[in-house]
Amino acid sequence: MTDDLRFTVADHIATIVIDRPHKLNAMTPAMADALVAAVAECNRSDAVRAVVVTGAGEKAFSAGSDITTLDGYATPWDFRNRSDYCDALRACRKPVIAAVNGYALGGGLETAMACDIRIASTNARFAAPEIKLGWIGGGGMAAGLAYAAGPSNTAMMLLTGDMIDADRALAWGLVSEVVAPDGLVARAHAIGATIASRAPIAAETAKLNLRAAFTMPWDKAIEYERDLQAICFATDDAKEGRAAFAEKRAPDFRRR
Repeated sequence: MTDDLRFTVADHIATIVIDRPHKLNAMTPAMADALVAAVAECNRSDAVRAVVVTGAGEKAFSAGSDITTLDGYATPWDFRNRSDYCDALRACRKPVIAAVNGYALGGGLETAMACDIRIASTNARFAAPEIKLGWIGGGGMAAGLAYAAGPSNTAMMLLTGDMIDADRALAWGLVSEVVAPDGLVARAHAIGATIASRAPIAAETAKLNLRAAFTMPWDKAIEYERDLQAICFATDDAKEGRAAFAEKRAPDFRRR
């Protein structure tokens, strides 16, 4: 781990804080490794049912990869196969909520797009500025934006590199909510708490199902959904859910 990335777990919610505010929370290779390790722990631990990702301070969620570290790779192939923090977040089996405060630029925007739910503070700003430096994003930028914002809005961001504010991000579908900066993390944890109160296996399979809806042909996605539903239906948690419904009480889900 590294002091520049904090990882805690409480009340079934893991919190990952990108903690390098003096550099706009830009990610170093050590921080990328730490985030990969944090996600692996989330996947291993039954105590984790939801994950919140945010940046320290109000200036930035993350400015993406620290550009000063990019020339440290021996070859373009080493750069291509570096430990990627966005890949790690996409591989998280638990639902992930991004609480975007301040700048989400380049890899920081990709980090947010790798999360399942995104909320933003009123001071959030989003951009894919790589084109201004001579390259393009490589952490899922185009795919993530296209799914959320559509082709024209994505092209506007990719080809100009210009920033959009939180209200435009909301209108374009990049985020689900915009809240005051002082309520951002609390709201993210409230969403996490709601998810954590649901059946954990069902939440994880719902996440798989959503990804299938984007990546599979229509008929295969529906087929896969029915398979996932059958798996969930056979769990102890589903039996508990049915019993709780019949007995008019809150269910006690145990990820079984």
